[in-house]
Amino acid sequence: MPTLLTRRLALLAEEKHRAVLAGGLRGIERETLRVDRAGHLARTPHPAALGSALTHPQITTDYAETLLEFITPAEQDIGATIAKLDGIHRYAYSKLGDELLWSQSMPCELPAEEDIEIAWYGTSNLGTLKHVYRRGLALRYGKAMQCIAGIHYNYSLNEGLWRVLAEHEASEQPGAKRLTPRAYQSEAYLATIRNFRRYSWLLMYLFGASPVLSAGFLRGRPHKLETLSADTLYLPYATSLRMSDLGYQNDAQSGLRPHENCLDSYVAALTKAVNQPYEPYARLGTKRDGEWIQLSTNVLQIENEYYSTIRPKRVIQTGERPIQALCARGVQYIEVRCMDVDPFEPVGISESAGRFLDAFLLFCALEDSPQTTPEQGARYTENFARTVKEGRRPGLTLHNGETEVPLPVWGADLLERIRPAAALLDALRGDSVHGDALAAQSLKLNDPALTPSAQVLEALKAHGNSFNAFALAQSERHAAYFRGHPPSADEAAYFDNLAAVSLAEQAEMEAAPQANFDDYVAAYRNSNLCQSRQDCD
Repeated sequence: MPTLLTRRLALLAEEKHRAVLAGGLRGIERETLRVDRAGHLARTPHPAALGSALTHPQITTDYAETLLEFITPAEQDIGATIAKLDGIHRYAYSKLGDELLWSQSMPCELPAEEDIEIAWYGTSNLGTLKHVYRRGLALRYGKAMQCIAGIHYNYSLNEGLWRVLAEHEASEQPGAKRLTPRAYQSEAYLATIRNFRRYSWLLMYLFGASPVLSAGFLRGRPHKLETLSADTLYLPYATSLRMSDLGYQNDAQSGLRPHENCLDSYVAALTKAVNQPYEPYARLGTKRDGEWIQLSTNVLQIENEYYSTIRPKRVIQTGERPIQALCARGVQYIEVRCMDVDPFEPVGISESAGRFLDAFLLFCALEDSPQTTPEQGARYTENFARTVKEGRRPGLTLHNGETEVPLPVWGADLLERIRPAAALLDALRGDSVHGDALAAQSLKLNDPALTPSAQVLEALKAHGNSFNAFALAQSERHAAYFRGHPPSADEAAYFDNLAAVSLAEQAEMEAAPQANFDDYVAAYRNSNLCQSRQDCD
């Protein structure tokens, strides 16, 4: 009996449906710290030559003033996306002077908390709101945590593809309840997310690249890391300490598990979190000496504070909140947030990794995806946690829902299940790039020494096992590449114009009459979030 996956793949392989498979979009957001030539956090403000961090569509800041974020336009092919990301890097380097872009997910040796500058977005109410939100993050998580960098992979399938699947499945089950096209698409993306949670441990084994960190990063917090050298801590079999419990964790979010069995319950959970007071935050208040220190005293200040490995997303309109956008128009794409910066790639991710992600996510989208029970959700979390802390440990097992199985065995089985999705993508292109990407990852399952995390540890040996020395050397190597390939005159003119327009837009916002900021925050907090049914039938 053909599985749902094989039936869907066969349907999409038909000539009349190939156009919908060719659609969909890929975008990348890459975070990276600005550092000086000694590998210390830059003390300079966001370079004005790069434009306004508030309004620039491709170059902004994340948490810290020195944590740049590069955002590519959405493209149909990941190769084009990475080329755009390369162009942003080359332009940025033409404006950075002697500064470098840090090559790692885990930050450089950081100064005292008070010397890490929170990102500044100007004096408009919107800019101030973004700044105060980050003040709240500093209170809740500490500034060092907000200097961690990652790769976010934005992925969508052609909306026509969901229509093809819906119509075919309705014809197979004529008496079944039919969803509207928008509802079918939203629930299909939620099903994709459930499968992602089942199998995302595989991504951490294959692509995790942060097994070490600077010894001062933990700021005296208790930990179970081992000492690799005077300035470096590590776990010998870790793949991604960034995605472990050393990263974005706190007690307030520990009980927050938004249901992803349907969009209504997901929205309901986040809506509750942004409206539910949390006593430790309430004791801090929203102001100190008349200055705003956080936007609210609730579990989440805003819904984006929920730190997740993957999110359902919808492009928001001016003045709209992310939850409102999801409620009004459904899920448009998903944002994968667990990928480490690859320290061996100048732009932080390889095209081969992107090809693998495309095949993996297509598999997650087309594979059967039963709703998740709390017990299953806890098991997925445990598999992920084991992999990020000890994924390369010989004999490591994960629980596949029935029994404990060796990670390489389950990984090889998953690659075989993903292979037909990769083959379909390659047939569409007329080449073998997705199959080649799978083959490259298969080698890592057979030999853990080929994983990025193992390669980082091996490369550290040439630098006295010092994370900071290795990371600085990689940063200098990448800087030499970008400075050796400066933007063309047309590319420079394009980005110069984006910078000028963004600065003008910020100036216009700041010159316009501003409501009282207290009233502005109150209106934002009281904006009409969705009233969800919390019904996943």
